[in-house]
Amino acid sequence: MSLEGRRITIRGIVQGVGFRPWVYRLATASGVTGRVCNDTEGVMIEAFGDAHALEGFLKSLEGSRPPAAAIVRVECTAIPPEPAEGFVIIASRTADGRRVSIPPDLATCPECAADIADPANRRYRYPFTNCTNCGPRFTIARDVPYDRAQTTMAGFVMCAACAREYETVSDRRFHAQPNACPACGPHLTALAADGAPLAGDPLDVVGAALCAGRIAAIKGLGGFHLACDARQTFTVQRLRQRKRRDEKPFAVMVASVAAAERLADLTEVERRVLTSVERPIVLLRRRPDAVLSPAVAPRNPMVGVMLPYTPLHHLLMAAVEGPLVMTSANRSEEPIAYRNDEAIERLRGIADLFVVHDREIETRCDDSVTRVIAGAPVVLRRSRGYVPRPISVARRFAEPILACGALLKNTFCFGVGDAAHLGPHVGDLENLETFESYEGSVARMARFLRVEPLVVAHDLHPDYLSTRYALRRSAALRVPVQHHHAHVASAMAEHGLDGQVIGVAYDGTGLGTDGTAWGGELLVASYERFERLATFRPMALAGADAAIRHVWRLAFAAVLDAFDGDAPIDALPLFTAVAGRERLLVEQMMARGINTPLAHGAGRLFDAIGALVLGRAESAYEGQIALEWNMAADPAERREYPFAIDTGTTPWTFDWRPLVRHVVDDIRAHQPAARISARFHNTLARATAEMVHQAATRVGRLPVVLTGGVFQNARLAESIAGLLQDTFRVHLHREVPPGDGGIALGQAMVANSVVRARGGRES
Repeated sequence: MSLEGRRITIRGIVQGVGFRPWVYRLATASGVTGRVCNDTEGVMIEAFGDAHALEGFLKSLEGSRPPAAAIVRVECTAIPPEPAEGFVIIASRTADGRRVSIPPDLATCPECAADIADPANRRYRYPFTNCTNCGPRFTIARDVPYDRAQTTMAGFVMCAACAREYETVSDRRFHAQPNACPACGPHLTALAADGAPLAGDPLDVVGAALCAGRIAAIKGLGGFHLACDARQTFTVQRLRQRKRRDEKPFAVMVASVAAAERLADLTEVERRVLTSVERPIVLLRRRPDAVLSPAVAPRNPMVGVMLPYTPLHHLLMAAVEGPLVMTSANRSEEPIAYRNDEAIERLRGIADLFVVHDREIETRCDDSVTRVIAGAPVVLRRSRGYVPRPISVARRFAEPILACGALLKNTFCFGVGDAAHLGPHVGDLENLETFESYEGSVARMARFLRVEPLVVAHDLHPDYLSTRYALRRSAALRVPVQHHHAHVASAMAEHGLDGQVIGVAYDGTGLGTDGTAWGGELLVASYERFERLATFRPMALAGADAAIRHVWRLAFAAVLDAFDGDAPIDALPLFTAVAGRERLLVEQMMARGINTPLAHGAGRLFDAIGALVLGRAESAYEGQIALEWNMAADPAERREYPFAIDTGTTPWTFDWRPLVRHVVDDIRAHQPAARISARFHNTLARATAEMVHQAATRVGRLPVVLTGGVFQNARLAESIAGLLQDTFRVHLHREVPPGDGGIALGQAMVANSVVRARGGRES
């Protein structure tokens, strides 16, 4: 048979995951000669053989993949045949490219975990053990293509044994860029609180310190963690005081699935997410008998659990007997510390000791957070383990676009070609340190993608730091995108939807096109435009943002409105606990309209009713009361409260006043909070379903997307989806956060529609 040639390009997560040796083995088994290499966009293969051999080789490529790889596209073209003696792996080719093919950081594989536990293995207890199936990737990469010389491992010269593994195709460490061992790789050091070295094995030192109730700052993959024994209430409370984090839950790390099951009742889906290669924090319902300090997650029946995802974590968990608090190493609202000197300076007064190492972190990357909703995982915070894996989009970007995201839970997004690249979780852009981290992360991703986008999308709110950043950038076109339109577009993009949808966008606050605060919105939307069909009755925010912290003000406003000035204020425990002078001041502010904007947010209604029933006057962190109110609901309760939908207004208005009046009646009748919460959720689900059905009579039976931070609430999301799924195709977020961490994707898609309308070329 005659010799033929094929050039095969493979796009996706195909670098740093053992892809080239896998291709080598397939080619050898198929009788194909040629070469394979990394290029800037992925992997390129030039293969030669007879037609039968090449066909078998192509089928093998398309039919399987290495465990950590993600193949997005395979392209094959004919090339002139070449005589070749065998199949070889050649050096990477660099060229202008527009795709990040660096894989995310990968959790320690079982083989490497076995290596560090085996006293006979030369990597016994070595905390930087890795192979092509696991280890650091994105956080150590300095540029593309992903080769050792362009990572923070470049300064570590491999010893003869490691070099032999690296160069042997059949070895699982073949071209594992961070490959190292105790003889040639990074090392741990234990430091006292003042940065002075501590004697002894660092793992033994930190293990003993944690067991003794001390707080350790430990350098991991994407930054430092603050760790302490999760069973010792005094220690956990001391960490809260030092970190200035009063009540927001801490995540905990446990050694194994069996240990996780002692803290929470796991479903099979939760077990799969917990053990996935991404190793996110998984929000689980805590067991009543869990041996865990109540200070880990005050008044919260959920607990965020993760398994070890680096050899250091495995060794650390082996040195302690129980769960460890494992939280981002920062003070409240600051970015996570990720450099040794910076950590010692910033964490002084928080950590009792430090465990550092000499492998630099190039990109800080917080832990990701997930929760199972409607039987499948939803990524609530997309960072380590997921970034920089791209989101494929059905509508190609006409030009490279940078979307700058929102203010809270910020991420940014680059839209290039047929992929959207969400950056790692940055956090709330409310201080200089976090903003500088944001700027650096944007610049780094632009370098990886080889783009300098001249199209910039941003939120409508002029005071968001992300908006100010967008307005300062050099740009040929800036596209302001309404907050809730971006939420809907984000869900559309994730699910490959085009044309129009009915978008239910529920969150706390986003600036509307009319200058008011939106947040409980029913939109009929495409990427090009949207119409606001329905919204929540507005609620007065006495003191503006202060009302979000002092949530009794929201409850006060809701009750006064619902009872039209004749409210039984003194019969409600929440208000009797508030000083009469303070109540009078707030009432006067609302009556005179002084610093009292109106907000339509669904999140504000959750805060108001949750505060009212739970008797919570203050919120310690964003979303706290809404979360506690959600978790209070009795799963067996099916009754609903009355409500009204006024279709005579433009937009239609969901009138929650009848609901509030009945909630007040139930409080006065001493109904349990669990029953009231369930009825509240049932009512909101029913009202939403009714608004969607009414919208469909006007615009047709379009797909429905549920988006916005409120849809982190599993009960509400599942209830609304259940009421609609027999009539509509209902889409929940899965890979992209429903909250503001996913909004940049929607901004990019809306901006792309503007570019296309102007005749922009495809990138």
